[in-house]
Amino acid sequence: MPYKHGIYVTENPTTFEQPIKSLASQQVVFGTAPINLAEDIDAAVNEPVLARNFEEAKAKLGYSENWSDYTLCEVMDASFKQIKVGPVVFVNVLDPSTHIQNITAEEVQVNNQEAKVEKEGILLNSLVVKSSDGATTYEEDLDYLAGFDNDGYVVISILDDGSIGSSVSSLQVDYDQLDPSQVTNEDVIGGYDESTNTYKGIEIVITIFPKLDVVPTILFAPGFSQYSDVGSVLVAKSESINGSFKTENVLDLEGSTIDDAIADKSTKQYDDKSSILCWPKAKINGKTYHYSSVVAAVLSRTDAENENVPYQSPSNKRIPVEAMVNDNDQEIFLDQVQGNRLNGKGIVTAVSMRGWRVWGNNTAMYDDEMDSIPDPKDRFIAIRRMFNWWGNSFILNYFDRVDDPTSYRLIESVVDSENIRANGFQARGQIAGAHIEFREQDNPTSQIMDGKIQFIQKIGFLTPAKEIENVLEFDPTISFGGDE
Repeated sequence: MPYKHGIYVTENPTTFEQPIKSLASQQVVFGTAPINLAEDIDAAVNEPVLARNFEEAKAKLGYSENWSDYTLCEVMDASFKQIKVGPVVFVNVLDPSTHIQNITAEEVQVNNQEAKVEKEGILLNSLVVKSSDGATTYEEDLDYLAGFDNDGYVVISILDDGSIGSSVSSLQVDYDQLDPSQVTNEDVIGGYDESTNTYKGIEIVITIFPKLDVVPTILFAPGFSQYSDVGSVLVAKSESINGSFKTENVLDLEGSTIDDAIADKSTKQYDDKSSILCWPKAKINGKTYHYSSVVAAVLSRTDAENENVPYQSPSNKRIPVEAMVNDNDQEIFLDQVQGNRLNGKGIVTAVSMRGWRVWGNNTAMYDDEMDSIPDPKDRFIAIRRMFNWWGNSFILNYFDRVDDPTSYRLIESVVDSENIRANGFQARGQIAGAHIEFREQDNPTSQIMDGKIQFIQKIGFLTPAKEIENVLEFDPTISFGGDE
């Protein structure tokens, strides 16, 4: 270390506020990432990647501000930087063995013994550097070094003792480049290949719990879920994951106007109880986000702020949004009246009321023109999520009891444990009440002899106070009540 005498200033990189940890709601997002920048490309392709903060997500998947090509980067920013919540499970479907283009004989200028290839998505291990006429191929580490700059561009640094020399003004390069435009809805949907025992796309959701030991609870795919084939698969996967778990999905709608969004919901037949429909898009610090990216993060953040119990509705929660915009990036005026039009059709939006807020309590099942009002457990987002969460928790809490001897001790232990647990939630105001019982009429001897035990649990969850009314009346006796 050189001898120092004097005063010096050094700088550390910016430290972002670490996201709050949500244990109740695990976001799982499907899309594309600039995996050429990842530490391990193979581990980032059609694999569930758990990231707890922005830095970890960037290291494992790469990061780019080009969100139209790399949709997972939008979610990294929305969850970790804007809403400040994690972790998030990312599934990248951009495959460098398939979604690439081959670039040959591209000329790059050399300045001060450096050449920059100003293209995103270059696979560094495919880079071939040649002389300007293409006749000589140079060797990495002997003639040059190559790496990425902060923009994700490749920088070629010429070594002094290499064979390129210091007088060259240009080089020729060949390389393979990721091509996100080749990713189709079918890639996002994915599937299972029995011959190779591999999962791809949304089908990967069934591997998340076995691999990562987290239950997927919020499925979304910004940039793709507005297409009905992708949205319908997310809906289907929400019903039963690993044969047991239920979850929600957050989908985007398209349209330039409120009427367009309502019509889009009808056309795509997005009407499932598991779905939370979002419209329009959100703008934060000049960047445009699919609203599903924001709403999914708000769901997770709200749960984390409420002891990881999803009894609170995401509606009326403040969001750091500067404007809401349509598909043409035009600002959309949304007050309570306009927001309620969308809410009446089972669409979650945002309204400006002393700042922007998430607005909407209804799942996609709700429509104010239905002949009958849906069951509250299927209509309200908070109630639907509580049913899913309660059921998933029951599975996790008592899975170890499966295959225990069928005895009254087993039955009593489940009943006692669940009732004690329910009393705790009731005491904290998170549920209205719950009670589980084992009834003989539901459990005939023949059924018990077959190894099946059935409980019945009745639960009262708390519906959101979606409408508060104060009836004002002028009372002349107060104003003119007579002499004092």
